[in-house]
Parts: sequence; C-alpha cells; structure tokens
Amino acid sequence: MMDKILEALIISSHSLPVKKGIVKKVVDAAENSVDREQCKAMFHLTTRLILIGEDNFQKQVGHQVLDAYARYHRCEFEEFFNKGFILNLLQQGYGSLDKKDIGIIDYIHMGLKLIMSCPSVLEIFSFMHTEVLRLVCERPEPLLCAKLSELLSDFVHCIPRGKSAVLFCQQLVRTISQFQCNATQEEEIRGFISQVNKVSNLLQSIWKAEPGALLPSLQEVFVIISATDSIFEPSIALASLVQHIPLQMITVLIRSLITDQNVKDASMTCALCRMIDWLSWPLAQHVETWVIALLKGLASVQKFTILIDVTLLKIDQVFQRLWYPIVRPGALVVLSHMLLSFQHSPEAFHLIVPHTIKLVLVLKDEASPASKVFLVQLTELVHCMMYQYSGFPDLYEPILEAIKDLPKPSEEKMKLTLNQSAWTSHSNSLASCLSRLSGKSETGKTGLINLGNTCYMNSVIQALFMATDFRRSVLSLNLNGSRPLMRKLQLLFAFLAHTQRAAYAPQSFFEESRPPWFTPGSQQDCSEYLRFLLDRLHEEEKTCRMVCENSPPTSVGENSAFECGSAGHPEEISSLTESNLARVDGKTLTEKMFGGKLQTTIHCLNCKSTSQKQEAFTDLPLAFPPCLEDMVEAGSTPLFVPAEYGSKMPAACCTAVISDTLLPAPPDVHDLQVEEVGHRSEAEDERLQTFPLPPVNTMDSTRLPIQSDKLVTVHSNKSVDQNDKTKSVPNLINYFLAPEILNGENKYYCENCASLQNAQKVMQVVDEPEYLILTLLRFSYDSKSHVRRKILDDVTLPLILQLPVEKKIPKSLAIGQPLLSDSPENLPKKLKPSGSVNSSDSQSVSYHLCSIVVHSGMSSESGHYYCYARNTGSGSIGQLCYKTDLAGLSSPSYMTDNDNSSSTSVIWHEPNCKEPSKEWFLFNDSRVTFTSFQSVQNITSRFPKDTAYVLFYRKQQEENDAIYPSTVNGLWVNGDPPLQKELMDAITRDNKLYLQEQELNARTRALQASSTCSFRPHSFDDSDPPGSCGPSGGGGGGSGGFNTISRLVF
Repeated sequence: MMDKILEALIISSHSLPVKKGIVKKVVDAAENSVDREQCKAMFHLTTRLILIGEDNFQKQVGHQVLDAYARYHRCEFEEFFNKGFILNLLQQGYGSLDKKDIGIIDYIHMGLKLIMSCPSVLEIFSFMHTEVLRLVCERPEPLLCAKLSELLSDFVHCIPRGKSAVLFCQQLVRTISQFQCNATQEEEIRGFISQVNKVSNLLQSIWKAEPGALLPSLQEVFVIISATDSIFEPSIALASLVQHIPLQMITVLIRSLITDQNVKDASMTCALCRMIDWLSWPLAQHVETWVIALLKGLASVQKFTILIDVTLLKIDQVFQRLWYPIVRPGALVVLSHMLLSFQHSPEAFHLIVPHTIKLVLVLKDEASPASKVFLVQLTELVHCMMYQYSGFPDLYEPILEAIKDLPKPSEEKMKLTLNQSAWTSHSNSLASCLSRLSGKSETGKTGLINLGNTCYMNSVIQALFMATDFRRSVLSLNLNGSRPLMRKLQLLFAFLAHTQRAAYAPQSFFEESRPPWFTPGSQQDCSEYLRFLLDRLHEEEKTCRMVCENSPPTSVGENSAFECGSAGHPEEISSLTESNLARVDGKTLTEKMFGGKLQTTIHCLNCKSTSQKQEAFTDLPLAFPPCLEDMVEAGSTPLFVPAEYGSKMPAACCTAVISDTLLPAPPDVHDLQVEEVGHRSEAEDERLQTFPLPPVNTMDSTRLPIQSDKLVTVHSNKSVDQNDKTKSVPNLINYFLAPEILNGENKYYCENCASLQNAQKVMQVVDEPEYLILTLLRFSYDSKSHVRRKILDDVTLPLILQLPVEKKIPKSLAIGQPLLSDSPENLPKKLKPSGSVNSSDSQSVSYHLCSIVVHSGMSSESGHYYCYARNTGSGSIGQLCYKTDLAGLSSPSYMTDNDNSSSTSVIWHEPNCKEPSKEWFLFNDSRVTFTSFQSVQNITSRFPKDTAYVLFYRKQQEENDAIYPSTVNGLWVNGDPPLQKELMDAITRDNKLYLQEQELNARTRALQASSTCSFRPHSFDDSDPPGSCGPSGGGGGGSGGFNTISRLVF
C-alpha cells in the first residue's frame, strides 16, 4: 500500500512543502516491518522515479526512499538488485531510457554502495568485469566514461584483471582518443577537462595495480597517434595520460620507439606532430619532457628528415601557444629546443620572427612576475638565434629595438647553448658501441679534411680564419663574380663558420690556390704556400681594381658595390665595404691586414753617405742566430770593424746561409709584387727546368726555394749577444733587425765613392702590419755535412710582443717622391744615395699572439702541420704578464755612442695571471680540440720534432680603434658580418645534405650493429703526439673527435 500512496502523492496537486512532509513520513516508516512484496513494489517505484522521473523532485524522492528501504530491508534489496536486473539495465536500458544514459551508471553505482556488505556483490563484481569492458569498447562519450570511471574507482573489484585489464586499458585509451569537445563556454570546457581527468586517473590506478598493463597502454597510444590513415584526428585529451607515465620509463620507451624497424618515418612524423599538439592541453604535466625526449632520441639515431619536417610544420603552432599563460611554460621549453637544434638553416626561426615583437609587447603589458621571467627567457632564445643566423638586419633590427632594455646573454653562453642543443651533439646511447658520425666537436669549430698531404694548407687556412678582422673582411665582400680565389676563400670561411659538419673538405679551394709547382699529394712548405696565397689575393684585387677603374663610369649604386662591397645590404655598404677603405689609402685587403714596410739603410763606412729604400712585406723570415761554438769550428776570419763601431759590435760568427747575391728578392724581405698572378715568370720556368727545385725554403730563402748546388757558406756579420743563449721570438727579431757589416765578398757599391766599400746595413720596420706574420727559418743547408737539416731549437713564444717601429718624417717630403717603389730591386745591390737624412720617431707597438702553425718532422718534404689558435675577441692576455720596456726590441738604427737598447722582458706570474679557459684551440686537420697556452709552450719539450714554424701576431687595438667594425647598428650579433644570400643558401643546402647523410649512415649502422666496441677516449690534445699526415691526418679523420656529451638520460 505504501508504494501506491507515494505514487499518488507525487502526481497529486498538493504543494511542494506538503509533499516533502509526507515523503519524510514514508522514509521514517521504512524501518517498520514490511512484507517482501511490499518492499519489491517500493523498489520498483523508486527505481522508476530515479531513472525516468519527470523532474528533479521525483528523482530526489526516489533516491531518498530507495536508500531508506534498502538499508532496513537489505535481504529484499539484494534479491531485487541482482545480476539479471543489472545486466538488463546495462544491455537494454530502462523503459525509454537508453542503456548509454549516465542515469543507468549512476543508479548502478548507488545500488552497489547499498549491497556492498551483501554476499551477492561478489557475483555482481565478476560479471561487471565483462560489462565494463564491453561498455568501453562501445566508445562512450566523455561524461558517461567519467561516470563509469567514478564507479570503477569506488569499486575496483569491477575492474577487469590480468589479460582483461590490459585489454580494458587499451580500449579505454582508444576511447579517450575519440573524446571531442565542442564547447565554447569556459564552464563547459572546464567540465570536459574534469571528465577527461577522471578517466586518466582511473588508468593511473589500474597501471599501479597492474604494472603489466602500462606498456601495452602506451603502445596503444603510439599506434593511435602514429596512424597515417586515420579517419579521425586523435583527441589531444590523450595528453592527460602523460602526467601519469613514470619519468623513469622515458629512456626505455624512446629506445623502443626509435629502434623499432617496423615504425615508418611517416608514422613517426605523425606521432611527433600529435605529441606537440598535446602542448595545448591545459595543466598537462611532463608533455614537454616527452616531446623533447623523442626529439633527442630521433637526433641520436640521425633521423633528421623527420626532425626537419616536424619543426617546419609545427614551429609556428608551438609559438602560438606562448600567448596562453596556462600552457606557456611547456610551450617555451619545446620551442627553445626546436629552434636551437635546427641549426642548419634559419628557416624555422624566420617563421616566428614576424610574431615575436607583438608577443614581447604583450608580455611587457602583462607586467606580472611570471611574465617578466618568461620574457627574459624568450629574449635569451631570440638572441641565440640571431647570433646563430646573423645577416638579416631587415628582420632583426625591429626585434633588437623591442628587446634592447632586456638582458642579453654573453657570447660564451650563447655558443655553449647552441653547441649543446644541435642535433648532432646528442650521442646515440642506443648504440653506444658504434663509431658515430658526430657533428662539430665541443669546441664549436670546424676542422678541415686532409685531401692527401694537404695539412700545410689546412693549418694556414685555420690560422687565417682565426684572424678575426681578416675573416670578417673576407665574409663582408660582395664579389659579384670577380676574384675567383677570394670568392672561394669567402665560401670556405663561410662554411667553417656555419657548417654543421665536423670537418669540411676544401677541395675546390685547394685546386684554386695550389701553387703551380706544388705536386698534388706531396708534402709542401706551409710558409711558401702562405706567401703564394697572399700574393695571389693581393694581385687579384689589384687587377680587378684596375679593370674597374678603366671601365666606363657606372651609377653611384654600382660604384659603391665595387668588386668587394658589402654583404648585399645597400644601406650598409658605406659601413661594410672594404673597397671604400681601400680607396682612401690605396691598399688592398692583403696589404691592409698583413702588409708592413721595411726600410733598409746602408751607411758607407768610407764616405759616411747614407742610402735608404723601403720595401713592403707580408711576413718577416726570422733566421736563428749562430752559436759561439759554430764560430770557432767554422774558423772564420775576423771581421773588419771600424774603430767607432768596435766597442759596439761583438765578435761575429759563422753559419750556413744563402748568399745575398743569389736571391731574386731581398733576403729578409718578402715583396708583395709578383710578375703574373698565379704563374711563374719565364725566367723562373727556365731556371726550374735547369735546376729542379727542392720543395722547401732554406734558411734565408723567401719566394722560391734555392737549388742545393747554389748553396754556399758565408760569414754572418750581424751582431750577436753572446750572453743570451735562450731562444725566443724577441731574440730572433732582435737578430733580424740587428745591424750587419757588408764586407769581403759582400761589399756595398757606393755611388758616392764609385767603388765597393765596407758598409753597415740596418733594417727597420717603418710601417707595422695589423697582423704580424713571423716565419721561423728552421730549414737550412749544413755546409759541413752537405745535407739539409731542420733546426729543432725550442723557441719561447710570448703572448705579448713589443715591436719597435721607426716612424720616419722625411725632410725631403716636399719633393713628393714616394719611398716605396713598385720595382722589386735587390737591396744588397746599389742603392741611390740620399742627400738628406730622415728624422725618426721610435715607437713600440704591442702585438698579441693569436695563431701558431707547428711543423712535426725532420724536414719540410715530410712530416705534418697543425695549428694552435685562440679567440682574440676578449682581449685577454692569458698566462703571461709583461713588463714592457718602451724600447721593446732593440732599435736597429745604426749604432751611436748614446744607443741604449733593450729587449722585451717576459715575466711569469703563476698564481695571479690565469688564462681564460677554452680560449685556445688545436686545429689538427679534421680534429679540433680545446687546448691551453701551456700546451703550446711545452709542445717542443714534449715532442722534440714538433716546433713552432709560422706565428701570427695581432696588433693590440685601442678601445675604439678597431680595424673592422664588430657590429653595424647592432646587427652583427655574433661579431661576424651577415652572409650574402648565395653563401647562406649554399650552407643551408649542404647542412641539409649532411643531415640526410647522417641519417642514412645511422640506419646502415643500426643494421650492422655488433657487440664490438671501438671507442677511442676523448682525451686532451697534448696526451698524444700529432701523428702523421694523410687523408685522416691529425688523428681526426672525418669524425671531428668524440664529445663528452652525456647519454640520453633525463
């Protein structure tokens, strides 16, 4: 009867308070004794009200009455809420209510709570395993799935076990992948996110209870997101699962993915793109960690095609996520990795450049602490990318203006960030026993592949490349198709600066720059090659300039881009064009960088007349002073020294040198002029046919090697300090500039006396070069044994050198006759007497050491060359401190009674003068490593056959006296000028080709993987001698050395 009364009350017209009062009495009466049929009728009524009640009041009444009767009449309810009833609800629904209605799940959830202590619940749990699996396979909507997840979370015994649990998890993952949210209101969106989180939390609880279900579930995730023929786009709701995956599994899972041969590139691309889409999921944790882990994993196996495609496809989308604070942190992490690793081309960075300024302005307006921190991080990223790809001032100038008030990272920090982020810097932890093809070494520098005994060229090129001002000048030229050698040098420098290869093969440049008399494949003298190269560049520019000057007048724009203009930006030509500077002083680039002037003064000891002549030089050949023992053994006759010089001139000694009369050019001066660019003169060709040349220079040779049958022994009449037995660069320069007595067979023809007379010859530097190149003449002819030998003496190399320079002020300046003659006359022959003596202003010019080319071996016909060089931008002095006498090296003007000359003093300070770390590099063909100045100093003591041969010193610049601007309107972000489009395109193409080569090689190695390990430890450069010269000279081969990069651990 009670059920009838309740039903009539509900449909009656009584007021709601009256109805609620009567309902309360019905609930209170539930504790009274009621027969089984009455209970059953009440359960049917309340079930109908709950499931298909017309309004919320009816449903609420049904819940209250059912709960009361089920508690007091548990046995009757257990009989009513049985397996058949529940199955019917799940499979058929209830009346008009569909089986997929959330009301069905809510009702079952309530019923399970009411019979939890009844024995029959175990039977219900057992068949619920199958029913919930079936229900999930039917792909319920998010709300229904969330309700089911709540039920299963409360009654875990309903969750399938064992293999069924694996299948259930996989199907639940499938269901999540089809969740779609079409809501537009924030409240609805929050509700959708809450529903998804309930489902993902259920999966997490199952994975904890059933660890064996985790990996299959994740495999199912990958199958879904990697599908290329999917009829629907998987929901980003899958991102909610990522936070529940243990981070410890990253390495295992990534390894499984990238080594699975069944996973095609297209599938991996789809998977990675969809994982990047997950960044849009609010509050998702660790999504960025997994995305970056997969990116690094693909890089470790050189699958660069996938990385390139995904980056270009998704970089803009990732950037757009930065507008939303809720997903901003993860998006920035992924954006940073994608941009910093995409180093073969500026294409990816330039896709987001147009949107950067607007984002910066928005972040400034937000003015929240989080926005300020984020803005600093974004600014650092932008600076790194502009540093990597300078050369686009039209794109970067507005950005620089927008971020000018924000901190800029240091150059070292940017270099380190870029070096560690490159795809080629990630070691393959999955095949660590295989010799991998790596990118650049940890130094960030590029090696040069040995083409077959071309180490002499490689070492010279690296030294020139590390000459910062020369490199910047070369890279800034706009050659417009002229000057083929300079064009190839420019391309070579561009590749050394921007390629991702560990080492570059300079085949084209070698063919263009090789002297005609150099036999390909044989070892040559690097100093001879350097002179020839600089001569060629000098003459090529002169020839091109003459052609341009003789051509018909062109427009102002064309003139401003004269054969060596700027890097393709018309508005910057006035600032960058080297030819503009050349027109002012008439110098070529070679002269401007390496050209100096030597003045030779010959003083006749008979009539006291003086003759002077100036000659240009690009390097100073420094001979070694003879020792006292050699003087005695040689039995030389005493030199005639006039009384006024006797007190100043020490006893002379003898050594094996080349007679001045045999040289076609001054013995101590290398002239810039050559008769024909890239070719010998006819006289030289005839001489080469008559006397085959050995491939090296002897002690005082300059331009061409001298035949051994022409070598003679003469007496050195230069003054030598007998008390100084140490060998140092200042000593050698002192000896080079020391006065020399011309007597005996080497007398001077004085026009004033009209006869051969004894004379004093003095050489002075009157115009110092920007880069001082010193060649230590180590190869000589021994007159006693009649063999060519190498002088192995160790020479101290100061980091700071004081060079005496005589600034001349000619009294006859009004005559207008230039002192520098274009005719390469031989200085030891007659010089025209001058009626006036120039006044001089002696100065001491500071130079700092920047490069050393080392020769390893016993002769120039064999052995190996390698190069030490350092970054000179910091201006640091290194380990040496100096006490400099302004007199510097002894001023070599002819001696007078009041002459007080002194040498540069080099003082060591161990504790206080610390050398900056990672400033010096060792370029050994393909191999480039960090080193130290101490290694440079100790190389000969550790390896006696390895001796410094060619030295590059850079003139110390004042604060605002740089020879070449480091920036133009702040746009040369990394100090180097912007590259022309043709150069950048060539590098981009080659970088992409290199990545493809790496990928193919990685796949080949994966198929050939074996258990044999062949690692060579990454050791410091001075642990081993340099090794021999050959196609893989320098111990580097094409690998560029091994990095100490950590394995794939997160």
